[in-house]
Amino acid sequence: MKENLSSYPSNSPASLNIDNIIAQLHKKQLLVVNPRRKNGIILYKRYHAEFAGPGAVIGSVFDLDVVQVIPVGKLSLVTPQTPQEKINAYLIRRQWVRLTKQITDNPVPLQRAQVILNQFENWFDADTAAKLPDEAFALLVGVLPQTIKKIRHEFERL
Repeated sequence: MKENLSSYPSNSPASLNIDNIIAQLHKKQLLVVNPRRKNGIILYKRYHAEFAGPGAVIGSVFDLDVVQVIPVGKLSLVTPQTPQEKINAYLIRRQWVRLTKQITDNPVPLQRAQVILNQFENWFDADTAAKLPDEAFALLVGVLPQTIKKIRHEFERL
C-alpha cells in the first residue's frame, strides 16, 4: 500500500487535513486506514457514525454521505495498490461494522455506552478514548451524548 498525504497526528489543529479527507471521500477516493498503526477514523453520517479501524477501507460509494470525520490515534491513510488489498480492506471494514453492530444489539443504552467506551480503551488507550467527544460515541452506538457523559462521570468517581 502506498502512503497517502492524509497522514497526520490527530491532536494537531488539522482542519485543512480533515477537510481534505472529507473532500477525498466525496470524490469517491478509496483509502485504507493504515493497518500497521494503532489508528482509526470515526465517520459522521447524517444520523449515525461509523468507525473504521486499522486495515479498513473508507471512501468509494460507501462514504459519500460523510459530513465530518474524527481521527483516532495518529491517523494514517494509505492507498490500496492491488485488487487483493482492496478486497482485504473491504472485509476488515465489514468486521468493524459487525463489532459495532454487536454493541448496538444490546437494548440497554447505558450498557451500550459502557461497552463502546471499554472497547475504545482496549483498542487504543484510556487517554485516546478520553479525547474523543461524547457525541462521537453516542452516534456510534445509538445513545444520547448525555448517556456517554454519565458513564464517563461514573467511571471517574471510581
